[in-house]
Amino acid sequence: MSDTITLVPREIEDYAIAHSSPQPAIHAGLRARTVAETTLPQMQIGHMEGRFLYLLAKLAGARTAVEIGTFTGTSALHIAEALTDDGTLITCDISEEWTAIARDHWAQVPWGHKIDLRLAPALETLATLDGPIDFAFIDADKGGYIAYWEALVPKMRRGGLIVVDNVLWGGKVLNPQDDSDHAICAFNDHARADTRMELVMLTVRDGVTVA
Repeated sequence: MSDTITLVPREIEDYAIAHSSPQPAIHAGLRARTVAETTLPQMQIGHMEGRFLYLLAKLAGARTAVEIGTFTGTSALHIAEALTDDGTLITCDISEEWTAIARDHWAQVPWGHKIDLRLAPALETLATLDGPIDFAFIDADKGGYIAYWEALVPKMRRGGLIVVDNVLWGGKVLNPQDDSDHAICAFNDHARADTRMELVMLTVRDGVTVA
């Protein structure tokens, strides 16, 4: 699985996957197409994180979900599968090319109709949503993380969950160098200091904060 990012030894990652519930078969085809047709296939989430998102959304009983950063639609498939039968996932992206791949695969599963793609800057889409939101996933441009957080938190229902990806950023949070490194560090400090939320940072894949 060289197209995924993980901070643990590959053998441990594979062992954990083998001892977790399987994901729907649709994901294998989507992963293969993402590797074949995009230049940054590592942007898609891996098996472990996908089933983690699914389980969190399922445990939350989520009906209304929001995703910032669609890419080729892997995370959207996991989240939408977990929503109630009348649930909706609003997923935000600006790439017609990448999300065209997502649309093709969403159409192949019974829960694909729950996914509502909004092709526009995410902050513009978030401004149109009233809430309450049950579940949110942030996995987009790192410089925008604080703004996305601030737009989402007031709209979350009490007990709702925000999940944020790449919070360890390949370990570069320990020695930040470029703008993205510093943006992730700034977000992590910002989220930790937010008294409206309780959170835990986990070492799943490239670091996941659950708030």
